[in-house]
Amino acid sequence: MEYVEVEVAQGVATLTLNSPATRNALNVAMSREMIEACADIGARDDVGAVVVRGAGGTFCSGAERGVLEWAGEDPAAPERYDGLGAIYDAFVRVGTLPVPTIAAVRGAAVGAGVNLLLATDLRIVAQEARIIAGFLRIGIHPGGGHFTLLGRLAGREAAAAIGLFGEEVSGRRAVELGLAWEAVADGAVEERAADLARRVAHDPELARRGVAMLREELGPPGVTWSAAVSMERTVQMWSLRRRHAQQK
Repeated sequence: MEYVEVEVAQGVATLTLNSPATRNALNVAMSREMIEACADIGARDDVGAVVVRGAGGTFCSGAERGVLEWAGEDPAAPERYDGLGAIYDAFVRVGTLPVPTIAAVRGAAVGAGVNLLLATDLRIVAQEARIIAGFLRIGIHPGGGHFTLLGRLAGREAAAAIGLFGEEVSGRRAVELGLAWEAVADGAVEERAADLARRVAHDPELARRGVAMLREELGPPGVTWSAAVSMERTVQMWSLRRRHAQQK
């Protein structure tokens, strides 16, 4: 794979977004590689946990601007609809892996990168990490069930502040809001995430049964994630097309 690396050790699969030159921005090719990697990980009975990280000290800077501009020309065109859909599907696949997942967040998580970290079961963040949704700031509506993911972790007030009003959140603040479990020094993020993952990964069958129950029992009583993804899609398509027209 060109953009994604997977390494397995001691029952833990480390899934790395590997495009440091773009700060691990999601494009269609990377997203499809993530989907493929998740399918491979899910089929392995020797994997009991997954750590998601970004190469080069940055988690994920969101979707590549070129992808948004390309999709905005005609969001309903089959190729463009499917291409943008692959980005959504990538972090949905991460969030529905049959094993516990941990995001190891260093540097920044922006836009779709916020959705990716929210998709995991647990988050370990650098103290000075920057979490920035920023969708409305660049003239587009969030996609991928963004408000559902935010609201189920941090509540309505935080979802409004971050998703609507563009408030930036540090790693320390993320812990206070319930968006992350722990904030540690930047250089300790990935080892801390790996240490937690190894605790459950030694028994993959039990890990799978445990995380299935966690997700089922603690799932939100309101709109499901899959329904939220579909609901937001139409409005985001409109916002992308409008943004494209305004830039001409």
